[in-house]
Amino acid sequence: MRLFKPTAQTRILDVGGYPQFWVDSGIKSQITVLNVHDVFVPESLRGQCRGIIGDGTALRFGDGEFDVVFSNSVIEHLGTWKRQQQFAKEVSRVGKSYYVQTPAYEFFIEPHYITPCIHWFSKPTQKRVMRNFTVWGWLSRPSREAVESTVEEIRLLRASEFQELFPHAKIVRERFAGLTKSYVAVSI
Repeated sequence: MRLFKPTAQTRILDVGGYPQFWVDSGIKSQITVLNVHDVFVPESLRGQCRGIIGDGTALRFGDGEFDVVFSNSVIEHLGTWKRQQQFAKEVSRVGKSYYVQTPAYEFFIEPHYITPCIHWFSKPTQKRVMRNFTVWGWLSRPSREAVESTVEEIRLLRASEFQELFPHAKIVRERFAGLTKSYVAVSI
């Protein structure tokens, strides 16, 4: 809010998020939440927020249609570098400004699996150990198919890759215990 200073006239696109995120934000802007599946808009946001189904790599909006594009921990779920590049291109195209956050590949804890260092192993190794040697695996007991699709979906970004995706943005490093845990691309 400090960076973008949204007003009631500010048009915000949340790519990959959920309307519930905005409930206690204090933001009075018009919010469009785009997700790959239908999202529930709470009563408190009706008239201010709309949910639409779409793909962040192929946004159906005009150039600069939104004042702010916001995306929190979505870009790492696109599976491939090519899809991440397309996502970044689309965010930059439809937003006059943007805020895109993602976990850091360099951080030793993989946030989706809540396990140290697992993301530094090859995908075949990850698939073999995911169910029995990660907190995510212990808690959710995923099927072989779920492990396969999840490992193929998650592609954490290195600092250099994230900067390449958003060359005109300031890259902010969010830290935990002095270590970079995530990156935020900010363009105002």
